[in-house]
Amino acid sequence: MWRERASWREGVSILALMTTGRLLLTGATGYVGGRLLPLLEARAAPLRCVTRHPEALRARVGPATEVVAGDVTDPASLRSALQDVHTALYLVHSMGASGHFADADRLAAEAFGAAARNAGVARIVYLGGLGREGALSPHLESRQEVGRVLAAAGVPVVELRASIIIGSGSFSFEMVRALVERLPVMVTPRWVRTPAQPIAIEDVLAYLLAAIDAPPEVSGVFEIGGFDRTSYLGVMREYARQRRLRRWMIPVPVLTPALSSLWLRLVTPLYAPVGRALIEGVRNETIVRDDRALRVFPVRPRGFAEAIRRALENEDRDYAETRWCDASPFGDREPRKTYRTRIIDSRAARVAATPEAAFRPIQRIGGDAGWYFGDGLWRLRGFLDTLVGGPGLRRGRRHPDLLRPGDALDFWRVEEVEAPRLLRLRAEMKLPGRAWLQFEVAPAGPGEVEIRQTALFDPRGVAGRLYWYALVPVHGLVFGGMLRGIVARAREIPDRSDRFRRSRG
Repeated sequence: MWRERASWREGVSILALMTTGRLLLTGATGYVGGRLLPLLEARAAPLRCVTRHPEALRARVGPATEVVAGDVTDPASLRSALQDVHTALYLVHSMGASGHFADADRLAAEAFGAAARNAGVARIVYLGGLGREGALSPHLESRQEVGRVLAAAGVPVVELRASIIIGSGSFSFEMVRALVERLPVMVTPRWVRTPAQPIAIEDVLAYLLAAIDAPPEVSGVFEIGGFDRTSYLGVMREYARQRRLRRWMIPVPVLTPALSSLWLRLVTPLYAPVGRALIEGVRNETIVRDDRALRVFPVRPRGFAEAIRRALENEDRDYAETRWCDASPFGDREPRKTYRTRIIDSRAARVAATPEAAFRPIQRIGGDAGWYFGDGLWRLRGFLDTLVGGPGLRRGRRHPDLLRPGDALDFWRVEEVEAPRLLRLRAEMKLPGRAWLQFEVAPAGPGEVEIRQTALFDPRGVAGRLYWYALVPVHGLVFGGMLRGIVARAREIPDRSDRFRRSRG
Protein backbone atom coordinates (compact mmCIF):
# COMPACT_ATOMS: atom_id res chain seq x y z
CA MET A 1 0.00 0.00 0.00
CA TRP A 2 2.79 2.43 0.86
CA ARG A 3 4.45 1.62 -2.48
CA GLU A 4 1.16 2.32 -4.30
CA ARG A 5 0.73 5.61 -2.44
CA ALA A 6 4.29 6.69 -3.24
CA SER A 7 3.89 5.86 -6.93
CA TRP A 8 0.67 7.89 -7.05
CA ARG A 9 2.38 10.87 -5.42
CA GLU A 10 5.07 10.71 -8.09
CA GLY A 11 2.40 10.61 -10.79
CA VAL A 12 0.18 13.37 -9.44
CA SER A 13 2.09 16.17 -11.15
CA ILE A 14 2.06 14.26 -14.44
CA LEU A 15 -1.67 13.60 -14.13
CA ALA A 16 -2.32 17.26 -13.33
CA LEU A 17 -0.53 18.31 -16.49
CA MET A 18 -2.41 15.71 -18.53
CA THR A 19 -5.76 16.95 -17.19
CA THR A 20 -6.46 19.75 -19.65
CA GLY A 21 -10.14 20.06 -18.75
CA ARG A 22 -11.44 23.19 -17.12
CA LEU A 23 -11.99 23.45 -13.37
CA LEU A 24 -15.17 25.05 -12.03
CA LEU A 25 -15.17 26.54 -8.54
CA THR A 26 -18.39 27.38 -6.73
CA GLY A 27 -18.29 29.18 -3.38
CA ALA A 28 -15.19 31.18 -4.29
CA THR A 29 -16.38 34.09 -2.13
CA GLY A 30 -16.66 31.85 0.94
CA TYR A 31 -14.07 30.88 3.51
CA VAL A 32 -12.78 27.60 2.07
CA GLY A 33 -13.38 28.56 -1.55
CA GLY A 34 -11.52 31.84 -1.09
CA ARG A 35 -8.49 29.98 0.28
CA LEU A 36 -8.65 27.41 -2.49
CA LEU A 37 -8.90 29.99 -5.27
CA PRO A 38 -5.22 31.05 -5.45
CA LEU A 39 -4.09 27.43 -5.24
CA LEU A 40 -6.22 26.55 -8.24
CA GLU A 41 -4.99 29.60 -10.11
CA ALA A 42 -1.43 28.36 -9.67
CA ARG A 43 -2.26 25.18 -11.59
CA ALA A 44 -1.98 24.64 -15.34
CA ALA A 45 -5.68 23.87 -15.85
CA PRO A 46 -7.97 26.77 -16.83
CA LEU A 47 -10.24 27.94 -14.00
CA ARG A 48 -13.79 29.28 -14.04
CA CYS A 49 -15.66 30.64 -11.01
CA VAL A 50 -19.44 30.91 -10.88
CA THR A 51 -21.08 33.30 -8.42
CA ARG A 52 -24.27 35.26 -8.02
CA HIS A 53 -22.21 38.42 -7.50
CA PRO A 54 -19.37 38.43 -10.06
CA GLU A 55 -18.53 42.07 -9.27
CA ALA A 56 -17.54 41.00 -5.74
CA LEU A 57 -15.16 38.34 -7.05
CA ARG A 58 -13.45 39.91 -10.06
CA ALA A 59 -11.22 42.06 -7.85
CA ARG A 60 -9.86 38.91 -6.16
CA VAL A 61 -8.97 36.74 -9.14
CA GLY A 62 -6.04 36.72 -11.51
CA PRO A 63 -6.29 37.78 -15.15
CA ALA A 64 -6.49 34.19 -16.42
CA THR A 65 -9.45 33.22 -14.21
CA GLU A 66 -12.89 33.42 -15.77
CA VAL A 67 -15.71 34.76 -13.56
CA VAL A 68 -19.28 34.15 -14.69
CA ALA A 69 -22.64 35.04 -13.19
CA GLY A 70 -24.67 32.04 -12.14
CA ASP A 71 -26.77 30.49 -9.42
CA VAL A 72 -26.63 26.85 -8.34
CA THR A 73 -30.43 26.87 -8.21
CA ASP A 74 -30.79 28.16 -11.77
CA PRO A 75 -30.37 25.39 -14.39
CA ALA A 76 -30.11 27.91 -17.25
CA SER A 77 -27.10 29.66 -15.74
CA LEU A 78 -25.51 26.31 -14.83
CA ARG A 79 -25.62 25.06 -18.41
CA SER A 80 -23.25 27.76 -19.60
CA ALA A 81 -21.13 27.72 -16.42
CA LEU A 82 -20.48 23.96 -16.69
CA GLN A 83 -19.67 23.96 -20.40
CA ASP A 84 -16.28 22.29 -21.11
CA VAL A 85 -15.73 21.64 -17.38
CA HIS A 86 -13.79 18.53 -16.37
CA THR A 87 -13.96 18.82 -12.55
CA ALA A 88 -16.46 20.90 -10.57
CA LEU A 89 -15.86 21.86 -6.93
CA TYR A 90 -19.12 22.26 -5.03
CA LEU A 91 -18.41 24.40 -1.94
CA VAL A 92 -21.78 26.06 -1.30
CA HIS A 93 -24.20 25.53 1.57
CA SER A 94 -26.73 27.44 3.65
CA MET A 95 -25.33 27.31 7.16
CA GLY A 96 -26.25 30.90 7.90
CA ALA A 97 -29.57 30.92 6.11
CA SER A 98 -32.89 30.89 7.88
CA GLY A 99 -36.09 29.12 6.91
CA HIS A 100 -36.14 25.88 4.90
CA PHE A 101 -32.41 25.72 4.24
CA ALA A 102 -32.44 21.93 3.81
CA ASP A 103 -35.01 22.18 1.01
CA ALA A 104 -33.01 24.96 -0.66
CA ASP A 105 -29.76 22.99 -0.44
CA ARG A 106 -31.44 19.84 -1.77
CA LEU A 107 -32.92 21.65 -4.76
CA ALA A 108 -29.60 23.34 -5.48
CA ALA A 109 -27.75 20.02 -5.37
CA GLU A 110 -30.34 18.40 -7.65
CA ALA A 111 -30.03 21.23 -10.17
CA PHE A 112 -26.22 21.22 -10.05
CA GLY A 113 -25.93 17.45 -10.32
CA ALA A 114 -28.29 17.28 -13.30
CA ALA A 115 -26.52 20.15 -15.08
CA ALA A 116 -23.12 18.53 -14.44
CA ARG A 117 -24.35 15.21 -15.86
CA ASN A 118 -25.78 16.88 -18.97
CA ALA A 119 -22.57 18.86 -19.48
CA GLY A 120 -20.43 15.73 -19.32
CA VAL A 121 -18.52 16.73 -16.17
CA ALA A 122 -16.09 13.97 -15.20
CA ARG A 123 -16.04 14.57 -11.43
CA ILE A 124 -17.63 16.63 -8.67
CA VAL A 125 -15.62 17.36 -5.51
CA TYR A 126 -17.81 18.27 -2.52
CA LEU A 127 -16.89 19.33 1.02
CA GLY A 128 -19.42 18.13 3.60
CA GLY A 129 -19.51 17.50 7.33
CA LEU A 130 -18.54 14.58 9.55
CA GLY A 131 -21.04 12.79 11.75
CA ARG A 132 -22.74 9.42 11.94
CA GLU A 133 -26.13 9.24 10.28
CA GLY A 134 -29.18 8.79 12.47
CA ALA A 135 -29.19 11.60 15.03
CA LEU A 136 -27.47 14.44 13.21
CA SER A 137 -28.26 18.11 13.65
CA PRO A 138 -30.40 19.60 10.85
CA HIS A 139 -27.43 21.34 9.24
CA LEU A 140 -25.11 18.31 9.36
CA GLU A 141 -27.91 16.13 8.01
CA SER A 142 -28.43 18.62 5.20
CA ARG A 143 -24.72 18.67 4.38
CA GLN A 144 -24.65 14.90 4.05
CA GLU A 145 -27.89 14.85 2.10
CA VAL A 146 -26.33 17.22 -0.45
CA GLY A 147 -23.54 14.69 -0.99
CA ARG A 148 -26.05 11.90 -1.57
CA VAL A 149 -28.08 14.02 -3.99
CA LEU A 150 -24.99 14.96 -6.00
CA ALA A 151 -23.91 11.32 -6.20
CA ALA A 152 -27.40 10.23 -7.30
CA ALA A 153 -27.16 12.50 -10.36
CA GLY A 154 -24.79 10.04 -12.02
CA VAL A 155 -21.53 12.05 -12.00
CA PRO A 156 -18.67 10.50 -9.96
CA VAL A 157 -18.42 12.42 -6.67
CA VAL A 158 -15.57 12.68 -4.18
CA GLU A 159 -17.23 13.79 -0.93
CA LEU A 160 -14.88 14.92 1.83
CA ARG A 161 -16.53 15.02 5.26
CA ALA A 162 -14.62 17.25 7.65
CA SER A 163 -14.74 17.91 11.37
CA ILE A 164 -14.05 21.31 12.99
CA ILE A 165 -11.96 23.42 10.59
CA ILE A 166 -9.27 25.48 12.34
CA GLY A 167 -7.79 28.43 10.51
CA SER A 168 -7.52 32.17 10.86
CA GLY A 169 -10.97 33.58 10.15
CA SER A 170 -12.90 30.28 10.30
CA PHE A 171 -16.25 29.93 12.10
CA SER A 172 -14.86 27.72 14.82
CA PHE A 173 -11.62 29.60 15.35
CA GLU A 174 -13.41 32.95 15.60
CA MET A 175 -15.76 31.53 18.23
CA VAL A 176 -12.96 30.01 20.29
CA ARG A 177 -10.83 33.14 20.01
CA ALA A 178 -13.67 35.43 21.10
CA LEU A 179 -14.66 33.27 24.07
CA VAL A 180 -11.15 32.70 25.40
CA GLU A 181 -9.92 36.26 24.84
CA ARG A 182 -12.96 37.94 26.42
CA LEU A 183 -13.96 35.64 29.27
CA PRO A 184 -11.47 34.90 32.10
CA VAL A 185 -14.16 32.69 33.64
CA MET A 186 -16.72 30.81 31.57
CA VAL A 187 -19.32 28.15 32.16
CA THR A 188 -18.98 25.23 29.77
CA PRO A 189 -22.03 23.15 28.82
CA ARG A 190 -21.87 19.49 27.89
CA TRP A 191 -21.60 20.13 24.17
CA VAL A 192 -18.06 21.52 24.49
CA ARG A 193 -16.89 18.04 25.55
CA THR A 194 -18.24 16.21 22.50
CA PRO A 195 -15.42 14.29 20.77
CA ALA A 196 -14.18 15.88 17.56
CA GLN A 197 -11.20 15.65 15.24
CA PRO A 198 -10.28 19.23 14.28
CA ILE A 199 -8.48 19.71 10.99
CA ALA A 200 -6.33 22.62 9.83
CA ILE A 201 -7.60 24.64 6.88
CA GLU A 202 -4.31 23.91 5.08
CA ASP A 203 -5.03 20.17 5.31
CA VAL A 204 -8.60 20.63 4.06
CA LEU A 205 -7.21 22.45 1.03
CA ALA A 206 -4.62 19.69 0.51
CA TYR A 207 -7.39 17.08 0.48
CA LEU A 208 -9.43 19.10 -2.02
CA LEU A 209 -6.44 19.39 -4.36
CA ALA A 210 -5.70 15.69 -3.97
CA ALA A 211 -9.32 14.88 -4.84
CA ILE A 212 -8.96 16.83 -8.08
CA ASP A 213 -5.83 14.88 -9.01
CA ALA A 214 -7.10 11.46 -7.90
CA PRO A 215 -7.32 8.68 -10.52
CA PRO A 216 -10.69 8.40 -12.30
CA GLU A 217 -11.75 5.33 -10.31
CA VAL A 218 -11.55 7.22 -6.96
CA SER A 219 -14.99 8.30 -5.74
CA GLY A 220 -17.27 8.01 -2.72
CA VAL A 221 -17.29 9.41 0.81
CA PHE A 222 -14.00 10.11 2.60
CA GLU A 223 -13.83 11.15 6.26
CA ILE A 224 -11.06 13.65 6.97
CA GLY A 225 -9.78 14.95 10.30
CA GLY A 226 -6.65 16.09 12.01
CA PHE A 227 -3.96 13.89 13.51
CA ASP A 228 -5.56 13.68 16.97
CA ARG A 229 -8.93 13.83 18.69
CA THR A 230 -10.14 16.39 21.20
CA SER A 231 -13.23 18.59 21.77
CA TYR A 232 -14.10 22.28 21.73
CA LEU A 233 -13.02 22.35 25.38
CA GLY A 234 -9.65 20.95 24.39
CA VAL A 235 -9.34 23.50 21.59
CA MET A 236 -10.16 26.37 23.98
CA ARG A 237 -7.65 25.15 26.56
CA GLU A 238 -4.94 24.80 23.92
CA TYR A 239 -5.72 28.26 22.58
CA ALA A 240 -5.43 29.71 26.10
CA ARG A 241 -2.13 27.87 26.63
CA GLN A 242 -0.60 29.18 23.43
CA ARG A 243 -1.81 32.72 24.19
CA ARG A 244 -0.53 32.39 27.78
CA LEU A 245 -3.94 33.24 29.20
CA ARG A 246 -5.21 31.92 32.53
CA ARG A 247 -8.80 30.83 32.06
CA TRP A 248 -11.21 29.04 34.39
CA MET A 249 -13.76 26.83 32.67
CA ILE A 250 -16.58 25.68 34.94
CA PRO A 251 -18.72 22.77 33.70
CA VAL A 252 -22.49 23.01 34.04
CA PRO A 253 -24.87 20.07 33.62
CA VAL A 254 -27.40 21.83 31.38
CA LEU A 255 -27.19 24.70 28.94
CA THR A 256 -29.37 24.19 25.91
CA PRO A 257 -28.23 25.05 22.38
CA ALA A 258 -30.82 27.83 22.31
CA LEU A 259 -29.42 29.47 25.46
CA SER A 260 -25.86 28.87 24.29
CA SER A 261 -26.55 30.57 20.96
CA LEU A 262 -28.05 33.58 22.74
CA TRP A 263 -24.90 33.85 24.83
CA LEU A 264 -22.66 33.50 21.77
CA ARG A 265 -24.63 36.25 20.06
CA LEU A 266 -23.47 38.72 22.72
CA VAL A 267 -19.83 37.73 23.20
CA THR A 268 -18.69 36.38 19.82
CA PRO A 269 -18.74 37.71 16.24
CA LEU A 270 -21.06 34.92 15.04
CA TYR A 271 -24.52 35.68 13.71
CA ALA A 272 -27.32 34.20 15.81
CA PRO A 273 -28.43 31.65 13.15
CA VAL A 274 -24.84 30.64 12.48
CA GLY A 275 -24.09 30.23 16.19
CA ARG A 276 -27.22 28.14 16.70
CA ALA A 277 -26.40 25.91 13.74
CA LEU A 278 -22.81 25.51 14.91
CA ILE A 279 -23.82 24.47 18.43
CA GLU A 280 -26.47 22.06 17.19
CA GLY A 281 -23.79 20.42 15.07
CA VAL A 282 -21.28 20.28 17.94
CA ARG A 283 -23.61 17.95 19.84
CA ASN A 284 -22.71 15.26 17.27
CA GLU A 285 -19.41 13.40 17.45
CA THR A 286 -17.31 14.37 14.45
CA ILE A 287 -14.47 11.87 14.52
CA VAL A 288 -12.97 9.82 11.71
CA ARG A 289 -14.07 6.18 11.90
CA ASP A 290 -13.01 5.21 8.38
CA ASP A 291 -9.36 5.94 7.54
CA ARG A 292 -9.77 5.36 3.81
CA ALA A 293 -8.77 8.98 3.11
CA LEU A 294 -5.33 8.34 4.61
CA ARG A 295 -4.96 5.23 2.45
CA VAL A 296 -6.11 6.88 -0.79
CA PHE A 297 -4.87 10.48 -0.66
CA PRO A 298 -1.23 11.61 -0.12
CA VAL A 299 -2.15 13.94 2.78
CA ARG A 300 -0.83 13.63 6.34
CA PRO A 301 -2.83 16.09 8.47
CA ARG A 302 -1.28 17.88 11.42
CA GLY A 303 -2.55 17.91 15.00
CA PHE A 304 -4.91 20.54 16.41
CA ALA A 305 -2.19 22.23 18.49
CA GLU A 306 -0.18 22.87 15.33
CA ALA A 307 -3.34 24.02 13.55
CA ILE A 308 -4.01 26.56 16.33
CA ARG A 309 -0.41 27.77 16.23
CA ARG A 310 -0.61 28.39 12.50
CA ALA A 311 -4.01 30.08 12.84
CA LEU A 312 -2.61 32.42 15.49
CA GLU A 313 0.33 33.29 13.27
CA ASN A 314 -2.05 34.29 10.49
CA GLU A 315 -4.39 36.03 12.92
CA ASP A 316 -1.53 38.18 14.19
CA ARG A 317 -1.06 39.62 10.71
CA ASP A 318 -3.07 42.67 9.67
CA TYR A 319 -5.82 40.51 8.21
CA ALA A 320 -6.84 36.95 7.55
CA GLU A 321 -6.70 35.82 3.95
CA THR A 322 -10.40 34.98 4.03
CA ARG A 323 -12.96 35.05 6.83
CA TRP A 324 -16.14 33.20 7.71
CA CYS A 325 -18.21 36.35 7.10
CA ASP A 326 -16.92 36.84 3.54
CA ALA A 327 -19.97 34.95 2.31
CA SER A 328 -22.93 36.68 3.91
CA PRO A 329 -26.03 34.79 5.01
CA PHE A 330 -27.93 38.08 4.86
CA GLY A 331 -27.02 39.84 1.64
CA ASP A 332 -26.90 36.69 -0.52
CA ARG A 333 -30.17 35.29 0.81
CA GLU A 334 -32.20 38.50 0.85
CA PRO A 335 -35.89 37.81 0.18
CA ARG A 336 -37.14 39.10 -3.14
CA LYS A 337 -39.64 41.75 -2.14
CA THR A 338 -41.09 44.71 -3.98
CA TYR A 339 -39.81 48.13 -2.92
CA ARG A 340 -41.78 51.02 -4.39
CA THR A 341 -40.15 53.95 -2.56
CA ARG A 342 -36.58 55.12 -2.22
CA ILE A 343 -35.54 57.70 0.38
CA ILE A 344 -32.29 59.56 -0.25
CA ASP A 345 -30.24 61.61 2.21
CA SER A 346 -27.33 63.24 0.37
CA ARG A 347 -24.86 65.87 1.53
CA ALA A 348 -21.55 67.17 0.20
CA ALA A 349 -18.52 69.18 1.25
CA ARG A 350 -15.53 70.62 -0.56
CA VAL A 351 -11.99 70.21 0.64
CA ALA A 352 -8.61 71.39 -0.62
CA ALA A 353 -7.05 67.99 -1.25
CA THR A 354 -6.19 65.55 -3.95
CA PRO A 355 -8.74 62.80 -4.76
CA GLU A 356 -6.35 60.27 -3.24
CA ALA A 357 -6.07 62.22 0.02
CA ALA A 358 -9.84 62.70 0.20
CA PHE A 359 -10.54 59.04 -0.45
CA ARG A 360 -8.06 57.71 2.08
CA PRO A 361 -10.18 58.30 5.22
CA ILE A 362 -13.21 56.93 3.35
CA GLN A 363 -11.32 53.73 2.57
CA ARG A 364 -10.29 53.41 6.24
CA ILE A 365 -13.79 53.82 7.67
CA GLY A 366 -15.21 51.33 10.16
CA GLY A 367 -13.47 48.64 12.18
CA ASP A 368 -10.92 49.96 14.67
CA ALA A 369 -10.90 53.39 12.96
CA GLY A 370 -14.56 53.93 13.78
CA TRP A 371 -17.01 56.09 11.86
CA TYR A 372 -15.46 59.53 12.52
CA PHE A 373 -18.39 60.76 14.61
CA GLY A 374 -20.71 59.41 17.28
CA ASP A 375 -18.92 56.09 17.78
CA GLY A 376 -20.99 55.54 20.91
CA LEU A 377 -24.16 55.77 18.84
CA TRP A 378 -22.72 53.37 16.27
CA ARG A 379 -21.86 50.91 19.06
CA LEU A 380 -25.38 51.23 20.48
CA ARG A 381 -26.86 50.53 17.04
CA GLY A 382 -24.56 47.55 16.68
CA PHE A 383 -25.55 46.18 20.10
CA LEU A 384 -29.24 46.52 19.29
CA ASP A 385 -28.61 44.74 16.00
CA THR A 386 -27.03 41.76 17.76
CA LEU A 387 -30.05 41.47 20.05
CA VAL A 388 -32.31 40.87 17.06
CA GLY A 389 -29.94 38.45 15.33
CA GLY A 390 -27.90 40.82 13.14
CA PRO A 391 -24.11 40.93 12.80
CA GLY A 392 -23.61 44.14 14.81
CA LEU A 393 -20.18 45.74 14.70
CA ARG A 394 -18.29 42.62 15.73
CA ARG A 395 -17.03 41.62 12.28
CA GLY A 396 -14.77 44.65 11.96
CA ARG A 397 -12.91 44.75 8.68
CA ARG A 398 -10.43 42.52 6.90
CA HIS A 399 -7.64 45.10 6.48
CA PRO A 400 -7.17 48.54 8.10
CA ASP A 401 -6.43 50.36 4.82
CA LEU A 402 -7.72 48.31 1.89
CA LEU A 403 -11.22 47.35 0.82
CA ARG A 404 -12.41 45.06 -1.93
CA PRO A 405 -15.89 44.17 -3.19
CA GLY A 406 -17.53 41.57 -0.99
CA ASP A 407 -15.63 42.50 2.20
CA ALA A 408 -17.57 42.57 5.45
CA LEU A 409 -17.29 45.98 7.13
CA ASP A 410 -18.96 45.97 10.56
CA PHE A 411 -22.65 45.52 9.70
CA TRP A 412 -22.12 46.62 6.10
CA ARG A 413 -20.91 44.79 3.00
CA VAL A 414 -18.64 46.43 0.41
CA GLU A 415 -20.70 46.38 -2.77
CA GLU A 416 -18.41 48.46 -4.96
CA VAL A 417 -15.11 50.27 -4.51
CA GLU A 418 -13.23 52.27 -7.14
CA ALA A 419 -10.39 54.18 -5.51
CA PRO A 420 -10.15 57.14 -5.40
CA ARG A 421 -13.67 57.75 -6.72
CA LEU A 422 -16.37 55.58 -5.15
CA LEU A 423 -17.21 53.40 -2.16
CA ARG A 424 -20.68 51.87 -1.83
CA LEU A 425 -21.72 49.84 1.21
CA ARG A 426 -24.82 47.66 1.46
CA ALA A 427 -26.41 47.35 4.90
CA GLU A 428 -26.60 43.92 6.50
CA MET A 429 -27.99 44.99 9.85
CA LYS A 430 -31.60 44.05 10.60
CA LEU A 431 -33.80 46.66 8.91
CA PRO A 432 -37.40 47.02 7.71
CA GLY A 433 -36.07 47.53 4.19
CA ARG A 434 -32.81 47.80 2.25
CA ALA A 435 -30.11 50.43 2.76
CA TRP A 436 -26.87 51.62 1.21
CA LEU A 437 -24.24 54.16 2.21
CA GLN A 438 -22.26 55.68 -0.64
CA PHE A 439 -19.22 57.97 -0.79
CA GLU A 440 -18.09 59.74 -3.96
CA VAL A 441 -15.04 61.94 -4.61
CA ALA A 442 -14.95 64.21 -7.66
CA PRO A 443 -12.82 67.20 -8.79
CA ALA A 444 -14.47 70.51 -7.89
CA GLY A 445 -11.98 73.14 -9.05
CA PRO A 446 -8.28 73.92 -8.90
CA GLY A 447 -6.82 71.98 -5.98
CA GLU A 448 -10.25 71.02 -4.61
CA VAL A 449 -12.50 67.98 -4.57
CA GLU A 450 -16.07 67.41 -3.52
CA ILE A 451 -16.87 64.56 -1.14
CA ARG A 452 -20.49 63.47 -1.46
CA GLN A 453 -22.04 61.16 1.11
CA THR A 454 -25.39 59.57 0.29
CA ALA A 455 -27.63 57.29 2.35
CA LEU A 456 -30.26 55.38 0.37
CA PHE A 457 -33.14 53.50 1.95
CA ASP A 458 -35.85 51.36 0.38
CA PRO A 459 -38.49 51.07 3.14
CA ARG A 460 -40.57 47.94 3.38
CA GLY A 461 -44.14 49.01 4.01
CA VAL A 462 -45.34 51.36 6.74
CA ALA A 463 -42.87 49.96 9.27
CA GLY A 464 -39.95 50.93 7.03
CA ARG A 465 -41.20 54.49 6.61
CA LEU A 466 -41.81 54.90 10.33
CA TYR A 467 -38.32 53.58 11.05
CA TRP A 468 -36.65 56.06 8.71
CA TYR A 469 -38.57 59.17 9.71
CA ALA A 470 -38.26 58.40 13.43
CA LEU A 471 -34.49 58.42 13.01
CA VAL A 472 -34.22 61.52 10.82
CA PRO A 473 -32.78 63.68 13.68
CA VAL A 474 -30.24 60.98 14.55
CA HIS A 475 -29.29 60.49 10.90
CA GLY A 476 -28.80 64.23 10.48
CA LEU A 477 -26.51 64.33 13.51
CA VAL A 478 -24.49 61.19 12.72
CA PHE A 479 -24.22 61.50 8.92
CA GLY A 480 -23.39 65.21 9.13
CA GLY A 481 -20.74 64.60 11.78
CA MET A 482 -19.29 61.70 9.80
CA LEU A 483 -18.85 63.84 6.69
CA ARG A 484 -17.17 66.59 8.72
CA GLY A 485 -14.84 64.01 10.23
CA ILE A 486 -13.87 62.69 6.80
CA VAL A 487 -13.19 66.23 5.56
CA ALA A 488 -11.03 66.99 8.61
CA ARG A 489 -8.93 63.89 8.06
CA ALA A 490 -8.58 64.59 4.35
CA ARG A 491 -7.13 67.99 5.26
CA GLU A 492 -4.62 66.43 7.65
CA ILE A 493 -2.90 64.39 4.95
CA PRO A 494 -1.56 67.27 2.80
CA ASP A 495 -0.80 69.23 5.97
CA ARG A 496 1.57 66.50 7.12
CA SER A 497 3.16 66.43 3.66
CA ASP A 498 3.66 70.22 3.73
CA ARG A 499 5.29 70.04 7.15
CA PHE A 500 7.55 67.25 5.90
CA ARG A 501 8.61 69.26 2.85
CA ARG A 502 9.28 72.34 5.00
CA SER A 503 11.37 70.31 7.42
CA ARG A 504 13.37 68.87 4.53
CA GLY A 505 13.86 72.36 3.13
